[in-house]
Amino acid sequence: MKTITFLDKLSAAILSQSDIELSNCLIVLPNKRAKVFLLESLKRQLESTSFAPSIISIEEFIQDISGIRSIDPIELLFEFYEVYLSVTEKGKQQTFEEFATWAKTAIQDFNEIDRYLLDPNHIFSYLKDIEALKRWKLEPQDTTKLIDAHFEFWSKLPLYYESFYKHLFKKNIGYQGLLYREAIKNLEAFTNTISNQIYFAGFNALNQAEERIFKHLATENKAKIYWDIDEVFLNDAYHDAGLFVRKFKKEWKPFVNQDFEWVVNHFSEEKNIEIIGTPKSIGQAKIVGTIVEKIHSENSSLEKTAVVLGDENLLLPVLYGLPESIDALNITMGYPSKNNPAQLLISKLFKLHINANQRNEKSYTFYYKEVLDILNHPLVEPYCKVEEVVKVINNNNFTFFSNQKLFSLYVEKYPNSENRFFELLFSRWEDSIDVVLDRLKEILLIIKSSLSNDDAEEKVTKAFVYSVFKTINKLTNYHEAYHQIDNLQSLHSIYKQIIDLAEVSFEGEPLSGLQVMGVLESRVLDFENVIITSVNEGKFPAGKSQNSFIPYDVKKELGLPTYKEKDAIYCYHFYHLLLRAKNIWLLYNTDNEGIDAGEKSRFITQLEIEKQPKHNITSTIYNAVLPEKAYEPVTIPKTDKIIERLNEIATVKGFSPSSLTNYIRNPLQFYMQRILRINEADEVEENIAVNTLGTIIHNALEELYTPYLNQFLALHHIEAMENQIGDVILKHFKEIYKEGEITKGKNLLAFEVAKRNVYNFLQLEKKDIEEGQAIKVLMLEASLSCDIEVPNLPFPIKIAGKVDRIEERNGSIRIIDYKTGKVDGNSLKISDFQDLTSDIKNEKIIQLLCYALMFDNHELKQNREVSAGIVSFKNMKNGFLPFGLGKGKDSELVISGEILEDFKKELQKLILEIFNTEVAFKEKV
Repeated sequence: MKTITFLDKLSAAILSQSDIELSNCLIVLPNKRAKVFLLESLKRQLESTSFAPSIISIEEFIQDISGIRSIDPIELLFEFYEVYLSVTEKGKQQTFEEFATWAKTAIQDFNEIDRYLLDPNHIFSYLKDIEALKRWKLEPQDTTKLIDAHFEFWSKLPLYYESFYKHLFKKNIGYQGLLYREAIKNLEAFTNTISNQIYFAGFNALNQAEERIFKHLATENKAKIYWDIDEVFLNDAYHDAGLFVRKFKKEWKPFVNQDFEWVVNHFSEEKNIEIIGTPKSIGQAKIVGTIVEKIHSENSSLEKTAVVLGDENLLLPVLYGLPESIDALNITMGYPSKNNPAQLLISKLFKLHINANQRNEKSYTFYYKEVLDILNHPLVEPYCKVEEVVKVINNNNFTFFSNQKLFSLYVEKYPNSENRFFELLFSRWEDSIDVVLDRLKEILLIIKSSLSNDDAEEKVTKAFVYSVFKTINKLTNYHEAYHQIDNLQSLHSIYKQIIDLAEVSFEGEPLSGLQVMGVLESRVLDFENVIITSVNEGKFPAGKSQNSFIPYDVKKELGLPTYKEKDAIYCYHFYHLLLRAKNIWLLYNTDNEGIDAGEKSRFITQLEIEKQPKHNITSTIYNAVLPEKAYEPVTIPKTDKIIERLNEIATVKGFSPSSLTNYIRNPLQFYMQRILRINEADEVEENIAVNTLGTIIHNALEELYTPYLNQFLALHHIEAMENQIGDVILKHFKEIYKEGEITKGKNLLAFEVAKRNVYNFLQLEKKDIEEGQAIKVLMLEASLSCDIEVPNLPFPIKIAGKVDRIEERNGSIRIIDYKTGKVDGNSLKISDFQDLTSDIKNEKIIQLLCYALMFDNHELKQNREVSAGIVSFKNMKNGFLPFGLGKGKDSELVISGEILEDFKKELQKLILEIFNTEVAFKEKV
């Protein structure tokens, strides 16, 4: 059997009153959203053409009675600030930002006091007495300026209220509470002018002023009231969904000359309720898409289906999660502008320019991360082609730089190109607020003009950009009207307050397709299929929140709403959504960690405990599908092209010792770097990386020793080098680290570490010379290579690499590799060559033996004994750490031909594996 919706029932009741012309009816609803649905319902039931009735929201109705225009919260703040300045002596006046921190709460309290028709003087006096009692035992000498100022604030609240009220009333504008108070004053006069029949429909919680208005008009037979309450909630004295309507039913009998309408019996009818728990918000969005697809496949029409978002931030994930088959969609809710990508860009611009102003007013210095945040933003990067500029910033380690430097980089890289967009983003922001606002508007207009009207995603982006453009326009209007924004910080502060209230509106066809809405937009509407998300404590209901100067117990005593009443309002909305629905899905987040965490809502628990006989309730927990293996290592089979590339490496450039150890460490990494030639992207090194520091030390030692190549080192050589350490290290820092900052912080420490490492190395050399060792440096950063024959391969394999230092010491050859990290001497000793190339712990041994192998046929060897080892800058006290075959001090240090032959066999095995087409490049995890 088809269930009649509340709006259908309302339409039938209005049309059944034959003595009243439809066009003479005024229908007042809780919100504006339901108007189009009510008109459609009336149209379906009308048998002949008729003029439509007037349908308005309660806010519009109160505005009509009061004759006063309501204004938005930010405009109210500016008006209040004018009043505040007029009643506060100059020495005690706060800036607008300081004032705004408490003024919003004060206006909220003024609003509640007026909506509930309370005596403001009584309440403010009460609050002042409470504050006085808190300081009862304080002696005069115990008070401070802060305590005095705080108490003075409570004393002045009545003055602020009265002055603000009079100021707004005089200008014929006001906040909601003021409109309600004035509406009560005008109620008698308004009643005498009424010629229409008024219908109040679908209301639940009413404030004191609304109660007075409804009762008065009903008593005067000027209005009819239609509630929408189920008998299950009405008859249960403890059910919050009926909290307010029970009170009205009981107390209003003497005032209302009509039967109490309507009490319905739909909640206890047959319903399929599926309660679904899943981790995180994104899981809910995916499940919504699955449910909608299922409904769509079973019934092509989705007009009777609503997705109600308990958390408005879930809108975009839900939209992206909907199946492509959904061709009609109506979003009857606003998306918060603070999460809008265009707003995030404007916020980044504020951050960049405010910090630049504060950092250095003369040079207007930018921080590289803030610049790259803007250049890589999705609304900038596609339309502001500056890849080369980004590359220069990354390659040269620009950390802080002026906007002039940024512009010069742009001109250097794009000499014949004018880019107005780039200029607008990074030109200096002066304190001229008008210029800044005009610049922001121009930036948004350029973005808008570059977006397509045909692409669906770009249409959504346009809606985002337009929303922020409206916000900037509002800022401009406030600045022109009130002249209270005098610096960038104030502008940013007010911008943040406006954006917190702003919403992005989406276009849609309200009467066809899937309906996506917020909780408040669902009032008085009924759907057959209802999907509700974020049914968690803290989201639905919202839970305890105290944004008021009035304590809880005072509110309770005076009849002001507390979180208890607010939860009851949420309860009514929740159960009203379920009232006439046949199929219901309640989704909640099971994760108890993170930003969107929370336990299952009490409403779900209540549904389960107070289960109606005809309700079919099922509970499911959806977890992410876990694969049998947490991670499957990547495997790349060796194709003909890969073998061709390996042949090229083997015969032309050669395998370096580091590339061979890279293969042992992780074959996939070898494949990426050597076969595909993929290197890590350049990024700004804000702090000097370990490998960068190593390169600087290597280069510095090469420069210091180069003048003394092929001559025996003497003490005066070392002393000459010592005198150059600072200059040489600084030079190489600037070459490698480029524009990076090295005069402070961690980088200054790294600079001093580099100097100390080189100095310690020279002290080691000096000590050896003093002990009578004859040292002659033969080669520095020497490029060596050799070819080795590998069985089953038709060509010799080239091994090539750079050796840090080769020296003659006491008639023998010593091959030295510098390491800036710590190396233990025992890690360079092995007992035998078995499985040498299968374990990455042997990588340093493999490198040293590769160097010895490459040097074996070099002309400088001249039949001399060769040893190879490492100088570790973090283990300098142990000096030269040699390779040894065997354990302990008796291990063989001289690298003989036999050792090289044994090593060559292991190397051949490794190279055969690299070329083996049956052995894929498999990732090591």
